[in-house]
Formats: sequence, structure tokens, C-alpha cells
Amino acid sequence: MSSPQSFEQAIEASHRALDEITRGNPEPFFGLYSRSEDATLANPYGPPARGFDEIEAAGRRAAANYHDGKAVGFETFAKFATAELGYTLEIERFETKVAGADEISPVALRVTSVYRREQSGWRLLHRQADPITAPRSGESVIQS
Repeated sequence: MSSPQSFEQAIEASHRALDEITRGNPEPFFGLYSRSEDATLANPYGPPARGFDEIEAAGRRAAANYHDGKAVGFETFAKFATAELGYTLEIERFETKVAGADEISPVALRVTSVYRREQSGWRLLHRQADPITAPRSGESVIQS
């Protein structure tokens, strides 16, 4: 996969990659990621991953939860870039079959993505996604 030439193109490529993930295909996502050892991923299905090998394993585990889906929208709350680094804070919305279910379900994730301009172009350096998209109580942080 060729690298996005602009920060905006990197964001668009990330959105297209999410659309593929909703169908269980993580490959386009991997093409966007930095291969540096400081690259990280924190998704809703496990502990944080560092380095491309861990990111690839965690991404495959996450994508295996989804089938027959599609991305339906992206709400951008923040976006900023310098010549070398950029980030977005978005709510990603998609519809998919989750965890072997027969029915399509709506999914919303709060996602922070950090991009770095590398020699090969803009690459994902960090992605954190969680299902927190509405206010929660103070007790919601207590582990049970």
C-alpha cells in the first residue's frame, strides 16, 4: 500500500481501513501503521500492544470479532497537525455482526489516533479505542 502524502489522506485511509475491519479484514489497517518499536495500539479487546508484531496480533484479535459490517460515520472532535506529528479525536460509528452474532449491531468507539510523518509518509504511531461515548458514573472506573 502506498503511503498517504498528506495528513488528510492519512485520516481518510484510516477511515477506509475501519470499514474493512468491520468485515473482519485488518490488512489495510496494518498498511497504515508505523513499523517503529515505539508504535502502540490500545483497543477494547485487550491490553496495549507495542511494536508492529504485537500490534498485528492485537489487530487480528480485534478484527476477528467483526463480520459483515460497514463504517457509517466519523465525528471529529479534534484534529491538529504539525510538519511531523498529528492527531485526531473521533467517534467512529459502524454497524457489524459482533462476536459471532447473527444480527447487525451499531457500534460506537471513542478513538484517539496519533500520526507521525516518516520517510515513507504519514503513519499511525498510536491508536486508542474504547466504547466510552457517553457520560459515566464515578464508580464506572472501579474494577469488579
